[in-house]
Amino acid sequence: MAKTDFDELKSIGIDIGKDTFHLVGFDLDGQRVLRKQIKRLALIATFEKLPRCVVGMEACLSAHFVSRTLRKMGFEPRIIPAIYVKPFNKGQKNDYNDAEAIAEAALRPNLKAVSEKTQDQLDLQALHRVRSRLVSRRTATINQIRAFLIEQGITVRKGLRALKNSFETILEERKDEISPRMRSILIGLYGDWMWMDDRIDKVSQEIEEISRTEENCVNVMTIPGIGPMISTAMVAAIGEGEAFDRGRDFAAWVGLVPRQYSTGGRTVLGRISKRGSRYLRMLFVQAAKVIMMRPHRWPDFSFGDWLARASERMHRNKAAVALANKLARMAWSILRHKTTFDAPRDEVAIGV
Repeated sequence: MAKTDFDELKSIGIDIGKDTFHLVGFDLDGQRVLRKQIKRLALIATFEKLPRCVVGMEACLSAHFVSRTLRKMGFEPRIIPAIYVKPFNKGQKNDYNDAEAIAEAALRPNLKAVSEKTQDQLDLQALHRVRSRLVSRRTATINQIRAFLIEQGITVRKGLRALKNSFETILEERKDEISPRMRSILIGLYGDWMWMDDRIDKVSQEIEEISRTEENCVNVMTIPGIGPMISTAMVAAIGEGEAFDRGRDFAAWVGLVPRQYSTGGRTVLGRISKRGSRYLRMLFVQAAKVIMMRPHRWPDFSFGDWLARASERMHRNKAAVALANKLARMAWSILRHKTTFDAPRDEVAIGV
């Protein structure tokens, strides 16, 4: 293909792989003029030969790195959620068809793109992902210890603290019932548990230190129930919230709005959509439940009257989700406009 075929390139779609990228480009007439596979290391050399245009890519691993690299070269990168690319896919799934669908989706003016993350945001996001993985592994380890004890006919009441406080006593008092091999296995699992506890504490402390020095996090933490975890996770995910036009859009992205199936002018709303960020949604719901555990504090908040009325007419879980939606919208507003919450926060419920 001659170099002149690239003179009128309008958009390029990149299907990002681990070692190779697949490129498909369209000209001003919508004709495909570029179809190429390149190695990851050849990214810069390849795009230096191409005219500056819109470059689309799916939101995935290394998408933000590729986006920053191309932006420095003068291109206009757009990171597109995979769910928005799917309708443009034609034929069977392969790398070139995916790249072609991305190139077409990148040209749609009303398609919401993912905000490009800075390196600081990616670092903060990595901390949260590490902590989330460690918490999950810790839970799995504790469940395995409980399961092995039950197989020996030993049950422990619910709760992490109950098992931790009684573990050594169980091994001592039931040493005649537990075989030496099983005892060794349980001690090893308990050591894994203690190691993960220590790692989780260290990562949590690092996140808390960041929340105290980051202005946006400090502002968001003025909201009742919101602490270092939510504030830093939110900043890592959306930066200053410029990708959303209003708080409702952010709440919808988090997945805290009703699932809608409406037609013929008839509005049908169901359970929450659970789309978008599962991790942030979990944190906001936890924060809402913490606030609902302390009704004596509700009058101190500007939304206290609303929460009191909502708790009377709604099931507790439904009211918690409604409150989580409200917290998410307030958090976006504070983040976007760089303000603080308008109610006192002394002795407020512990933030998440």
